[in-house]
Amino acid sequence: MGTRITRWLKSESSIKWLYPGLGVKRWLILLLFSITLISLGFGYLLRDIYATWQFPPLFYYLTLQFIPRWGRALLFGIAGITGVMIAVIQLNRSLLMPFLRPGQSSVVDTLYQHRQRERGPKVVALGGGTGLSTLLRGLKEHTTRITAIVTVADDGGSSGRLRRELGVLPPGDFRNCIAALAEAESLTVQLFQYRFGQGMGLDGHSFGNLFIAAMAGVTGSFERAILESSRVLAVRGRILPSTLQDVTLCADVRAENTAEPDWVEGESKITATALPIERVFLQPDGVRAYPEAIRAILDADLIVAGPGSLFTSVLPNLVVEDIARAVRASRALKIFVCNVANQPGETDGFTLGDHVAALERHVGRGVFPYVLANNRRPSTLATHPQIVLVPLVYETGQGYQVLEADLVDENNPWRHDSSKLARALMDFYASHTARQSRK
Repeated sequence: MGTRITRWLKSESSIKWLYPGLGVKRWLILLLFSITLISLGFGYLLRDIYATWQFPPLFYYLTLQFIPRWGRALLFGIAGITGVMIAVIQLNRSLLMPFLRPGQSSVVDTLYQHRQRERGPKVVALGGGTGLSTLLRGLKEHTTRITAIVTVADDGGSSGRLRRELGVLPPGDFRNCIAALAEAESLTVQLFQYRFGQGMGLDGHSFGNLFIAAMAGVTGSFERAILESSRVLAVRGRILPSTLQDVTLCADVRAENTAEPDWVEGESKITATALPIERVFLQPDGVRAYPEAIRAILDADLIVAGPGSLFTSVLPNLVVEDIARAVRASRALKIFVCNVANQPGETDGFTLGDHVAALERHVGRGVFPYVLANNRRPSTLATHPQIVLVPLVYETGQGYQVLEADLVDENNPWRHDSSKLARALMDFYASHTARQSRK
């Protein structure tokens, strides 16, 4: 028994229960204090019995009277505290084990990580499409105080059909964000992402899109539908639309050797033109931002624009003037995440400097003073000759600082790795905050 207790006390998992911020020590102290009071009352009773009753000689040894009183007190105290701690931890493990995520075996690790995420920075991520969900999937392991602000300009695929037929905001990007921020990659998440491959009227639709559209009808509003859908999957953070208005993304594109740009209307048509994009904007003019999105931006510690399709996912949020104005006014640390590879039909031939220049044409110079870029060419790139990584070419002295890191996903060399991207952002935020606190 003594050897088992010693091993338990030395184990890393046991020591973690004493880590700051878990909210365990205060209740353990209260428990010990309460047990002490009970023991004190019981001790008074035993003292009275001991003084008035006559016991056989054997009780001299059973009650350890051959040991000094201070020694007996210390021995019983250590045994009692050890027993209480073992009982409390094993009780918590028994009660909480059913709620552990797959692959996690330690209750204290789960609790510690949960507490750390609750104390993480308030991060606002602006974007849409695959890039935003990739970022969110990594961020949720570092903080639960995440707000994803999503474009509502999607007009293609399942989202576009539901938008035209039911009059709801396009749910596709919201569905991807909900799945990315879900507590666990469970069967429910797989169901949410399931896409029908056949069926009259169902072909091409995903279950999640239909679910959100149905929830909008049940709750009476799209924003409420997103909130309730997020609760179903235990989402870490919030997902908000940049605006609740029905908007159309438009672009000025310029063909070679033409004096005036052409106006292209509709997100799905912009990329299809394969012409250089000069600017994007929303119709109608004067689109009002969703108030909760504005509040989240103004309250943020870190604002991240990208990754994602520059002209059709990231900028559609920032051309909502209220959103851009809030970003400029926010005291948060602001960083733009450049894509790993150029997007055909949208950013063909773009360097890092071209990406930033396009961003600044729409939101103003210096709004995002930091740019995070991938600096690694993975070995798997040789098997994908059609992929062109964004060259790390830019002019110095343009009012922004470029941060380079290995961010690429080895299996999909045209995309970011969720964990690498989130870790790079959190490390940068922590180091920047530490430098500011020393000033």
